[in-house]
Amino acid sequence: MTTALRPMRLADLDAVVPLEQELFAGDPPWSAEQFRSELAGVPDTRWYVVAEAGGELVGYAGLQAPALPGDPADVMTIAVAPAHQRGGVGTLLMAALETEARRRGAGELLLEVRADNEPAKTFYARHGFERIAVRRKYYGGGRDGLVLRKRLRTSAETER
Repeated sequence: MTTALRPMRLADLDAVVPLEQELFAGDPPWSAEQFRSELAGVPDTRWYVVAEAGGELVGYAGLQAPALPGDPADVMTIAVAPAHQRGGVGTLLMAALETEARRRGAGELLLEVRADNEPAKTFYARHGFERIAVRRKYYGGGRDGLVLRKRLRTSAETER
């Protein structure tokens, strides 16, 4: 089954919010209002996509763009429906986030992940992220968060 990406729309929240609640129940999950706020953000600062397969929303991801060229971009969220995990959807979403971050001139891509989320940490390591900081008791239940970074090469650096 082919998976396609497209920009997230407000109408997608009917599928995104329940998936968010399922996947991030203990973190706590983002509310519909938080997603609405992100989607209403200035297009220069936010970028959200959904992944669809067979007419079904199977994942989503969001990026906060860098303020200035060379600044970091932040992965705000990335999620894949359980039935579609480990099938390449997450990689497709991460590649889209990285491409958009590069297009917007980001020097690096940052994200946060729960320190006890081994599958996510493995996924991010496979995609070139490294741990740069720990945020003690950042998540619910006193769980630590890890700040991860992937340095991005600009097209000028690649041409050298």
